[in-house]
Amino acid sequence: MTTPRDLMFVAMDMESSRTLERGNLSLALAGAELIDLLEAQAISLDVDRIVPGYRPAVADRLMDEAASSLDQQPPYESVEDWLWRRGRGLSTAYLTAFEAEGQLTRQPRSRWIPFRSGGRMTLADTPARRGAASRWTAGEPVLAGLAATLKIRGEWTEEPGNVDDAAVETVLATVADAVNELEFERQRRAIDEEAFSNIWRGPGG
Repeated sequence: MTTPRDLMFVAMDMESSRTLERGNLSLALAGAELIDLLEAQAISLDVDRIVPGYRPAVADRLMDEAASSLDQQPPYESVEDWLWRRGRGLSTAYLTAFEAEGQLTRQPRSRWIPFRSGGRMTLADTPARRGAASRWTAGEPVLAGLAATLKIRGEWTEEPGNVDDAAVETVLATVADAVNELEFERQRRAIDEEAFSNIWRGPGG
């Protein structure tokens, strides 16, 4: 399995300290893809620029899409730009893949967000889901770091270790910054909408 898939399982399985926004999840999934590409030596980072390496054979369709969409020409794409570009709608793409693979089942009621009309989707009991749960309970640092950005916490059997790769740390930090930026933009829009609503209603409400 891949880190983005494991993160998707964790996001759907675990409670979050706040309502999980699909935009936040999409940014984290894009970051998880980058981390897997780093570990496969398909890319490297030049400060914050994504430098393509050799193109590995990738069985996972979404990871193959990620690898094929890399900017091949200097000055290359920054990690931040990648997150915003690749992350657009990415959580929905993973949900669609999960449904096609039988990782999801339709239930009349589920705590997960509505996916398509005609019911809600919940995770099936599959080896992939159990593998993600095992990685989560072990407190694997990368998965734990991405989940923490989404405010998903866990009671690990072992305390998560530190990430000892500077490039991976750069990706994790950039994901956290992007999620915070998206949260700030949501709050700003909410304030603007409230202010407009107050003006529209006038002094008498």
